Amino acid sequence: MRPKIYITRKLPEQIIGDLRGDYDIRMWDEEEIPVPLDVLEEEMKEADGLLCLLTEQIDESLIERAVNLKIIANMAVGHNNIDVHSATKRGIMVTNTPGVLTETTADLTFGLLLATARRMMEAEDYLKSGKWKTWSPMQLTGQDVHGATLGIIGLGRIGEALAKRAKGFDMNLVYFNRSRKYEQEKELGIDYLSLEKLLQVSDFVCVMLPLTPETASMIGMKQLKLMKETAVLINTARGGIIDEKALYEALKNRVIWAAGLDVFEEEPVPVDHPLLTLPNVVTLPHIGSASIATRLKMATVAVQNLKEGLAGEPPRNLVLLNKEK
Repeated sequence: MRPKIYITRKLPEQIIGDLRGDYDIRMWDEEEIPVPLDVLEEEMKEADGLLCLLTEQIDESLIERAVNLKIIANMAVGHNNIDVHSATKRGIMVTNTPGVLTETTADLTFGLLLATARRMMEAEDYLKSGKWKTWSPMQLTGQDVHGATLGIIGLGRIGEALAKRAKGFDMNLVYFNRSRKYEQEKELGIDYLSLEKLLQVSDFVCVMLPLTPETASMIGMKQLKLMKETAVLINTARGGIIDEKALYEALKNRVIWAAGLDVFEEEPVPVDHPLLTLPNVVTLPHIGSASIATRLKMATVAVQNLKEGLAGEPPRNLVLLNKEK
């Protein structure tokens, strides 16, 4: 009997075509709508392998019912949507797709930084709404990026790639990380600071951390008040790292100057979310890795992880519990 695979979102045939001969594949056939929980629960009961997205919360109750499941392949670098502890305890492997989205996400992060600093989205609305009547000296003026200080919170792969881009703008680089990275300090010309000091000296602060119990709500009002009034906060990591209520108050009352957000605590973000009402916030629908080439690579890596796990081989991108600490 062929192993059964369930895929929680429609993927291109070029990605899954070579699976069809060796596996019994079932797939949620919607591209824009996540698989309903009751459907996911029923499919997982019989599946040997699961390929899922960040939109699926694979919790302990689902894992307990998946009696045949051997591997969960997450099509993302993050894996906070999966109860890795419960899966590992039951001998179920969990994998992710690191590396392939590093450069693309760094591109988007720096682009979001530029767009927020120079008020590009606000300027586009200004033009399209017919408000542009003439040129004036201080019209839609923003913050300079070149020569400014960039503080990176979390110097992982994407944080390092972001630092390389910032060097092209002659930015001064500082970072905070759980552990110091001496080799990267030398290679990138980046200085280590405490989180508090980084927030105080940076013109731009980019959050590049995974969401864990330790990083949840790491940036609240106390931290926001340490930042410059002219500072810009960028988050392309995970929404739960920043306290959104505190951020709204800080932006509304000009505690900080602006924010650029690609991620939110709740996704998709409700259209009546207070942050969407502010002119000094640039918002995106979690598109950090959204280039055609990168999304295809992510899907390919997820499929490869599935095949290796179902073949009894250690998947190359196995998530280990010690990475959760």
